[in-house]
Amino acid sequence: MTVLISTQNLEKKFGDIHAVRGISLDVQKGEVLGFLGPNGAGKSTTMKMITGFLTPDTGTAEICGFDIVKEPIEAKRRIGYLPEGAPLYSDMTPHSFLNFIADIHGIDKSSRSDRIADAVNKTGLEPVYHQVIDTLSKGFKRRVGLAQAILNDPDVLILDEPTDGLDPNQKHLVRELISAMAKEKAIIISTHILEEVEAVCSRAVVIDQGRVIVDGTADELQGRSALYNAVTLKTAEASAGALIEKLEALEFVKQVETLSQMNGTKRLRAIPIDGKPIASDITSVIQEQGTVVQEIYVEQVRLDDVFRQLTTAEGE
Repeated sequence: MTVLISTQNLEKKFGDIHAVRGISLDVQKGEVLGFLGPNGAGKSTTMKMITGFLTPDTGTAEICGFDIVKEPIEAKRRIGYLPEGAPLYSDMTPHSFLNFIADIHGIDKSSRSDRIADAVNKTGLEPVYHQVIDTLSKGFKRRVGLAQAILNDPDVLILDEPTDGLDPNQKHLVRELISAMAKEKAIIISTHILEEVEAVCSRAVVIDQGRVIVDGTADELQGRSALYNAVTLKTAEASAGALIEKLEALEFVKQVETLSQMNGTKRLRAIPIDGKPIASDITSVIQEQGTVVQEIYVEQVRLDDVFRQLTTAEGE
């Protein structure tokens, strides 16, 4: 596939603060990359270097093969950028602002109306199209910022917290829009909303202290959790001891822990080795033993927990 975004060893310092430390990324056409990290990890600084708003101290960033420092006009022509906070001209309306952005992009008169209408329709700005931006809600201001980012139908989209301030319906609209555009573009989304990664991202990169610490799919991130494919069950206290002994003897069971004990029952959790699937093996043991189990389920790993585990461990 075609690589539309490529960075090699990006570095950036602000005085004594080493914000970005050697970040290298390739994002292909058709990919939506979730760019994750705690506050101060270097996400926004990296995105600003990719878009040319900041010059890297060392390293390179290319957009569709054009170096953002050496060929800034050609590179930026292919970028749609929604920065953090989406600074707007508050005394303009979305109508006047989008026409102003169209002027900047050099969109000719023959296609301008269609381009603006398409961006307004996709971001749901019709109800406030002629309203002064300063009077808009935070959610609508964010959507004006998104509309300007997609106005020139760019090959590359860099979106810093695109759903910040949106209500659940608006978030759903934006996620559907990103998914619809993804096939023809390379998209980077910086977000703190980890459900967004699961909803729209084909890949996720976690950075901490300016370095990439994980690069993989959402499923691969979940696989980093110690509880990935763990099985929790509840059974009578009288039969728990024998069941624990049998479960711990299974090839891919690392350990069985007791989570709670009440009203004559025990809740147990079997933790697998290296995230191996163990549910079917455990079910077989239960059937062979004839053990009565009141409930059994495979743990659902939350990306929030994995994110916290990864970034906390890196910090320590």
